[in-house]
Parts: sequence; structure tokens; C-alpha cells
Amino acid sequence: MYCFFVLLLPLFSPIFAKKVAPNSMLPFEAETLFKIMESHLQSAFFFNCFTHTNTNLSVSPTAFTNSSLQQLSLRSNPALTGPIPTQLSSLKSLKILTLSQNCLFGSIPPEIFGLVSLVHLDFSYNLLTGSIPIQLGNLTSLEGLDLSYNSLTGPIPTTIGQLGQLQKLDLSSNSLTDTIPDSIEKLNSLVFLALSSNQFGGHLPKGLGKLQNLQYFIMDDNPMQIPLPLVFSKLVKLQELRLASSGYSGNIPPSFSQLKNLTTLSLQNNHLTGQIPAEFSGLSRIYHLNLSRNSLSGTVPFSSSFLKRLGKNMDLSGNPGLCVSPSQATAQKFGVNVCGTNQEDGSLIQPMNQSPAKPSLCNPFAFVTCLFLFKLIRHV
Repeated sequence: MYCFFVLLLPLFSPIFAKKVAPNSMLPFEAETLFKIMESHLQSAFFFNCFTHTNTNLSVSPTAFTNSSLQQLSLRSNPALTGPIPTQLSSLKSLKILTLSQNCLFGSIPPEIFGLVSLVHLDFSYNLLTGSIPIQLGNLTSLEGLDLSYNSLTGPIPTTIGQLGQLQKLDLSSNSLTDTIPDSIEKLNSLVFLALSSNQFGGHLPKGLGKLQNLQYFIMDDNPMQIPLPLVFSKLVKLQELRLASSGYSGNIPPSFSQLKNLTTLSLQNNHLTGQIPAEFSGLSRIYHLNLSRNSLSGTVPFSSSFLKRLGKNMDLSGNPGLCVSPSQATAQKFGVNVCGTNQEDGSLIQPMNQSPAKPSLCNPFAFVTCLFLFKLIRHV
């Protein structure tokens, strides 16, 4: 079991690699590695390098003085602990900062949001607490933000509307509260939005329909407790819409059938009533449809060809008032009653998965191989 140190030199220089026993990765050696990063590096990556001896990421105030570093990745290091150092804010040329899948704790330093050149910021899968600083709005060049799988609290700051270049926003699996700020409608470049497993409630922003580039809206497991909003019908580029386990009520809007690019629609475990819109048969690209565990009623309106196409990827179970015609029952099994009988047609659908527990990488024996890779600046 070894660590692998890989050195990438500029241009056509050879690649050097060295094996080092992982148990030798002591805290003082982590300080040495950070000093290496001061030597005109453009990129530095540490993957699975801190796995046995707990290593605090906190460093001396002068440890980060390299103004040329553009990419820094410390990922999947289960023994890397401590708060995020405020000294990282001195890396003014930094464009990519990844500190994911470690055991970092404490709040996010507001100073980090002084790195105005950042394009990608990833602090996911840690033990971070506290609120998201309002200084987030300073990162106007940011295209990707991932703070998922932490224990962050409080509302999403309204300053998020200043991130006009943002394409991916993942805040899922935290303890964020309040409503989604109206300023989110200004994120015109947004393609991916994930807010699942938080404590959001109340209304959705009226301007949500302005996000015309949005392709993925994932917001399962939030106590919304409102009628299913019509605004989703305006997001015509949506490919995935996931709103399970969030207390939505009322009828499924027929206007959802306007989402012609939709491949996945998950509305299970809500309080939806009424009939399944017949217009859903026009969703020619849909591959996964889950309407289970609601209070839907009436006859399933889909054609036999539609039912065969989805097969096991459609779950309608857990709707006592829903039924299928005898001809539909012979085409495919759905776990709902055959109309006019008390006979169930059987279920081929697995029970709905519960929300997964937050994974933890804080296991000193989870990984055994270290990859340390860095790239030097080419001087002209």
C-alpha cells in the first residue's frame, strides 16, 4: 500500500513518480507540501493523501504566498481536518478551488469570497457549519458552486443573484432554511440546480420561469407544503424535474406536458390528487416517471405503447384510487388496481428508496493510495 507522488513538468519534460508509504504522511509533511506549492506552480492536486494520521489544514499565515497558483484540489482525504484556512484568500490567481470529500469543519471564511477570479468552488462532503456568507456575491466569474453534503444553516443569501455566469449550483443535503430568494431569477446561465434534503418551505420565486437554460431542477425532501407550482411549465429545457417527498398538493398541472425535453419526472410521496393528465402521453423523451405514494385517482391515461416504453421505469403504486384498464394490465404491471375489480395487477417496481444518509469519509482507513500531482509554470 503506497502513496504515489506524480510530478508533471512543463512542455516535454518527463514525468516522475515516487512511491511513499501512506503512514509517513505526518502533519509536518503536510506543511512541507504546502511550501512546495509556493514554487511557481500553476496546479496542485492532492488525492487520498491524508488517510491515517489526522492532519489539520490550518497553516501559518505565510504558507500561501504563491500568486501564480490557478488550480488547487485537496480531495478525498478522510484524515484532513480543521477549518478552511483564511490564508487561501491570498491565492489571488486561483480559478479552481476544490476541498471536497475531506473532514473539514467550522464555518466558511468570508475571505474566501475575495478570490474574484474563481470559476469553480467545491466544498462538498465535509462537516462545514454556519451560514453561507453574503460575500458569495463577489464571485461574479463563478460557473460552478458545490456546497452539498455539509451542515450549513440559514437562508441562501440574496447576493447569489449577482453570480450571472453560474451554470451549476448544488446546495443539497444541508440544513438550509427559509424560502428560495427571488434573486435566483437573475441566474440566466444556470443549467443545474440541486436543493434537495434541506428545510426550504413556502413559495417558489415567481421569476423561476426566467431560468430558460435550466435543464436539471432537483429539490426532493423539503417541507414545501404548497400546491404544485405552474411555474415549472415555463422551463422548457428541463430534462429532469425531481420534487419528491416535499408535501406538494393539488392536481398535476396538464401544462407540465409542455416540457418536451423531460426525461425524468419524480413526484412521489407527496399529497397530489386528481387524475394523471392525459397530455403526458406526449412526453416522447420521458424515461423515468414516478408518481407513487400520492392520492391520484381515475384511469391511467397512457397508451399501451407508452406503457411498454417506460416499463419498470414507471411507478404508479401507492395511489388507491388509480386503476388501469384490462388491456393496459396485460401490457405491463403497475401495482395498481384493474378498473372495475379489486384485483391488483401486481407490482414490478421496487419500493421507493428512502433519502440516503449523509455519507462520511471521516474514516482513517477508507483509502490507501495517495496521488500528489502538480504542474509548474512555464517561464518564457
